[in-house]
Amino acid sequence: MLGGISIWQLLIVLGIIILVFGTKKLRNVGGDLGGAVKGFKKAMHEDDKDKDKDASDEPQAKVSHEEEAGHTYDVQAEQKAEDQEERK
Repeated sequence: MLGGISIWQLLIVLGIIILVFGTKKLRNVGGDLGGAVKGFKKAMHEDDKDKDKDASDEPQAKVSHEEEAGHTYDVQAEQKAEDQEERK
């Protein structure tokens, strides 16, 4: 069946677990595990909604090339100029 484990052996193991931990403790563990799985599924579902909402609500940025070609901006050159002014 399951790699040489019969149903009777599984029932014996289940009986030993019930004797060791008790039904009340196992019920609490099962409830906690079920709540964790439910919370995980809810968080995943909300995350999917947020991604869909963000993608559909915001328009995409448009790039226009109407500016003249001679206008560029060099950030590194401006930073170097500021550094030189601070040193003086």
